Amino acid sequence: MPVTANIFSSDFSEKPYWWNDWHPHDASLAEVPKEVDVAIVGAGYAGLTCALELRKAGLDVVVLEADVPGSGASTVSGGQTSGGANIGKKPTGRSLDSAAASGREVALLQEAAEGYRIFERLVQEHQIDCLYRRSGRIVAAWTHEHLDAWKIKLEKLNHYTGADGHLMSPDEMRSELDSSIYAGGVLLKHAGQVHPSLFFAGLLKAARSLGVTVCSHAGVKHIVRQDGGFRLDTARGPVKAKRVVIATNGYTGAFMPDLQRRVIPVTSHQIATEELPDDLRNSLIPNDRVVAETKRVSNYYRMSPDGKRMLFGGRARFFKMDRRESASVLHAQLVARFPQLRDIKVAYSWGGFVGLTFDFLPHLNMTEGIYYALGCNGSGVTMMTYLGYKTAHLIIDGQAVETSAFGRPLPSNPLYRGKPWFMPLLGTYYQVRDDLEKRRDRP
Repeated sequence: MPVTANIFSSDFSEKPYWWNDWHPHDASLAEVPKEVDVAIVGAGYAGLTCALELRKAGLDVVVLEADVPGSGASTVSGGQTSGGANIGKKPTGRSLDSAAASGREVALLQEAAEGYRIFERLVQEHQIDCLYRRSGRIVAAWTHEHLDAWKIKLEKLNHYTGADGHLMSPDEMRSELDSSIYAGGVLLKHAGQVHPSLFFAGLLKAARSLGVTVCSHAGVKHIVRQDGGFRLDTARGPVKAKRVVIATNGYTGAFMPDLQRRVIPVTSHQIATEELPDDLRNSLIPNDRVVAETKRVSNYYRMSPDGKRMLFGGRARFFKMDRRESASVLHAQLVARFPQLRDIKVAYSWGGFVGLTFDFLPHLNMTEGIYYALGCNGSGVTMMTYLGYKTAHLIIDGQAVETSAFGRPLPSNPLYRGKPWFMPLLGTYYQVRDDLEKRRDRP
C-alpha cells in the first residue's frame, strides 16, 4: 500500500507511544539459576503475574525472557480493561446471540469477571501507579444486526459479570462519541483504561522485590524431562525445574512446536496522533471512554491519559507492513470515523503480536506435563494477567486444570504448523464482509 507522506508529523516516531513513560530495558542481567521450583517462559503479563503469586507461596521461581522484559505485546497494548465483554466473540460480527446461556458460557463469563477483579486487586495490592480507572467502555455497533445481537448479549453480561451496561439511545450515543458511522452502541460502565507499560513495570518491580529471578536474553531452545522434572536449555545456560509454565502468547516459538501450531500470531497495529486542538480533545470522546467495535476486523481507540492525543488501533492489514504503511491504513480508518481529524498528523506508529486461537477463547492447560497460559484473543491486559494468576494457584493448590472454565486443551488445525500463511486471505475476506454488510445495513 502506498504511504501517504503528508499525514506524518515532523517528529514522527516508530517507538510505541507508551514507551515515553517506561520502556523495556534490563541493566541487571540476572544469572540463570541452576535449579528452581518453577520455570516460567515469557516475561509478559501472564508470566510475571504467575511468578508473583508463586513466589508469595514460597516457591523459587525464574522467568525466562528471550529479549528483555516487556519487549513483547504487554507494554504496547491498547490499554483497555473489561471482564467478559470479548468472551465468545467470533469473527462473524456477532457473539453469544442465543437467549439461553449454557453452563459452559456462564462459567466463562463468571471467571472472566473474576479476572477483572484480580487485575484491580493486583493494582491496589502492589500500589501500581498505572493511571488505571474505570472510565467505561463503548461497544460501537458496526451494523444494526450487530446491535440486535448485543441486546441479547448485554443481558447475559449484566447478569453474570456485573458489567453494568445499557443500550444507548441515539441521543446518548451522540453525546458519548462524536462519530456518525455506527448503527448504535452499548455503554459498559464496569470497564476502564490503564497505561499498559506502567502496569507492566509495576508487575515487574513487584515480582523482583519478592525475589523472583527475571532473566533477559534467556530464550529457551529445548525443554526435556529429567529426574522427575524438566531441564530447560536457554541461550544463557540450563536450568532444572520441577514445573514449567509457558506464557509466551503471540510469541510462542519452535521450542514448543505443539503449542506453536495452536496459537496464531497476528499483528495489532496502533497509531497516536499529534497533540490535538482543545476543541477536538473535548469533543471526540467527551466522557473519556474506551471504544471497541463489533466488526470482524475491529478497531479500538481511546484518548491518551493526558487527553491530548487520539490512540487508534486495529488489524491494519494481514500481510507484512512497515510502520509507515500501517500508519497510513489506520489514519484512513480514523478519518472514516472522525472526518474532523482529516488534517491531524500521525506522531507515533507501532505494533505487537496478539495470540489468537482457533476457538477464539483463552486457554490454560497442560501438554506433556508442562502448564501453559495462552491465547488472549485481543484482551491481553486483564485476560493474560488472570491466566497467569490462575495457573499459579492451580499449581499452589494442586488442582486439576479442568477446574477452570478456561482449562481445556488448545484446539489445532491440521493445515497450520505455526506460520499463519492463511491470514492474508482470511483477514481480507473478513474485511470485505465487514464492508459489504456496512453498505447493506438498514437505515
